[in-house]
Amino acid sequence: MSTLPVYPWRCAPDGLATYRQLRARGLRPGGQEPVGQIERPRRRGRPPLTGLLYRIDLAVPVRPMTPGRWRAIEAALAARRTCPGCGVVRDYCIPISLGMCVPCADGHPSGLEES
Repeated sequence: MSTLPVYPWRCAPDGLATYRQLRARGLRPGGQEPVGQIERPRRRGRPPLTGLLYRIDLAVPVRPMTPGRWRAIEAALAARRTCPGCGVVRDYCIPISLGMCVPCADGHPSGLEES
């Protein structure tokens, strides 16, 4: 198994980009294997952050969003905002730590605080 070459932060050769850099250009790796890594140092004894590098010339355009994909994303986001306790669709995502909306967790399922 060969290891990938590691480049210091901001010193990657021309023609290579991270996944986020490809996305900013409207591209995706398209199944290609990474050809290197970039390493960003961190302070206070933390391990360095690394990012995989891909060849820009082998990258392919990002697939366009279809109406079906938009519907699936909207449904998934609505499910994250729907409280399983009271069934109300909230303006925020239900906290995983609570498992229900904040009013239900506080004992006020109607959402109205008692005075």
